[in-house]
Amino acid sequence: MKNKKIIFLFIILIVLILIFFIFKNMTKKSINGNNMSSQEIVDYIFNVNSYKAKITVNVNSNKNKNRYIIKQEFNKESGCIQEIVEPSNISGIKFINKDGNLVLENSNLNITNIFENYHGLGKNYMDLNEFIEECKLSNNYKVEEKNEEIVIEIKSNNDNKYIENKRLYINKERLVPIKLIIEDNNQNTTVNIEYNEIELN
Repeated sequence: MKNKKIIFLFIILIVLILIFFIFKNMTKKSINGNNMSSQEIVDYIFNVNSYKAKITVNVNSNKNKNRYIIKQEFNKESGCIQEIVEPSNISGIKFINKDGNLVLENSNLNITNIFENYHGLGKNYMDLNEFIEECKLSNNYKVEEKNEEIVIEIKSNNDNKYIENKRLYINKERLVPIKLIIEDNNQNTTVNIEYNEIELN
């Protein structure tokens, strides 16, 4: 009799564990992009309120190529903060862009400069939030599904021939950006941004 109770309790425990893992797996699938359409994934990215990222930026010009590793942080309250990690000679420099003001900080030299109503900066086309806002405002973007990725492409309405075309690649399963490609008017890549680490909220 005692053995039957132990076996019965053991079976109930196994069933509860199985239910837990099944429920957890179903929840995980609903959070990732497995059950979402391309447009639902685009809408999810477009409704991001804040993010933190560590990116590798490759900039190509006519004469040279430069590579940077940058930490980015964006939310609507504190604006956009970018901190250079590499190359080491400019490591620690921060650009804080909020409400039309630009703050430059150099933590190594303990220097801070504030530029109020600084319109010379224009838009920072390396920011994910700028890409999202541009797509939302123009509503003239294309969405394409390629294997495990969703690609959002937009042609910019600006006079800068070096940033005419932009494509954001999104991992369908993890629902995060993989890379942002910026091209000139001849479809040459001028900026290639790789999202090494990114956390969306």
